[in-house]
Amino acid sequence: MKPLNLIAAAALTAAVFPARAAVDFDTHFADSTLRVDYIFSGTNRTQHIAVTRLSKTDKWYGRRNNLDSLLLAGNGQLTMLDVQTGDTLFRHSFSTLFQEWQTTEEATHTERSFEAPFILPMPHRTADIVCTLFDTHNRVTSQLRHRVEPTDILIHDRSHEPATPWKYIRRGGDSRECIDVAIVAEGFAEDQMPEFIAMCDSSIAALTAHEPYASLIDRFNFVAVMPVSRQNGISIPHDKLWYDTALGAHYDTFYIPRYLTIPSPARLFDVCTNIPFEHFLILANTEEYGGGGIFNSYTIASARSKHSKLEVIVHEFGHSFGGLGDEYYYDDQYETMYPSDTEPWEPNLTTLVDFGLKWSDMLAPGTPIPTKPDGHDLTTKVGVYEGGGYQSRGVYRPAQDCRMKVNEVHEFCPVCQRAIRRLISFYTH
Repeated sequence: MKPLNLIAAAALTAAVFPARAAVDFDTHFADSTLRVDYIFSGTNRTQHIAVTRLSKTDKWYGRRNNLDSLLLAGNGQLTMLDVQTGDTLFRHSFSTLFQEWQTTEEATHTERSFEAPFILPMPHRTADIVCTLFDTHNRVTSQLRHRVEPTDILIHDRSHEPATPWKYIRRGGDSRECIDVAIVAEGFAEDQMPEFIAMCDSSIAALTAHEPYASLIDRFNFVAVMPVSRQNGISIPHDKLWYDTALGAHYDTFYIPRYLTIPSPARLFDVCTNIPFEHFLILANTEEYGGGGIFNSYTIASARSKHSKLEVIVHEFGHSFGGLGDEYYYDDQYETMYPSDTEPWEPNLTTLVDFGLKWSDMLAPGTPIPTKPDGHDLTTKVGVYEGGGYQSRGVYRPAQDCRMKVNEVHEFCPVCQRAIRRLISFYTH
């Protein structure tokens, strides 16, 4: 039986990229990283993809297993194809702030562009990269195919650039066998770095207080990355506060006061050049409550908030690393993000369009669908509870409460735990 959501992911790409035997890393790739920087632009009805630059560095810190497979479909995908054989060598799925912005009112009358850098293993020989974006109905809306020649002199070799100061905080093992997470300082002065390191320790402790991270923590490496900001603090536009910081993070993304993001992901990748990473956790030097997490992009959260700062980190990492959807609902979205005719790719949400791909096997016999909340066993009783994905109707979650629904809940529900566990295994086995 295929892993959770692998069927859904394959359905989006199988017609274009046929399956083949497992890809051996050393046969097809050098131990180095290819970075591709894209610009995604458009409106609520249009999407455009353009390449802005290619660069490379020594060492590859991403996964070396399941190279040509996807576990979660995401809202976008990269596929690397061998030019000589047409074989699929590598796949990567992701979501973007651009695609989220497309569901806002602003996108109905304004065209905007967003940076989208990605890292891939460097192929031994010429390859094509196909970048594909999907809408909320999982339909292809834009696609770009471009060629990469590994010996191209215009691929900027950055292998000898000095790295931002960094250090290992916790090392589970060799990068070939572990998931490398860079914890990045944002808005910290140089003399605040010891305090930042202590915050890194607290963040890791917060993750390891939750299953399945607690049981599988040795499959992770955590490094602290310490870029110095010219000014302390994080920009808060609704308070008319703007600071010159390493990553330029700010609140009020899409005019939502608590939504904290960075406007230039390329700056984040620049800061982490020649440092082991494949996932990001950004700690923002502010007491203002808020954060953000984007699948296979980054997590960012307030490092000093007096209100559930560590819980926010765990929740947002559930988005960016685990690919989990929000299980709360406000019914305040300009546009529905989970249409009733489409099964979400997130493993902890369903519209019941194709519930067999989700957690139907975890339901106790006789569990009604939908399931009526009863106030008992809030985080452990698996059901199909209406309300999730920002919508009170038509979207269903697996538990009455979960870390992906409420900050005060101290654990992930069984469905979210299984989804994270499967993803960790996908990366490391």
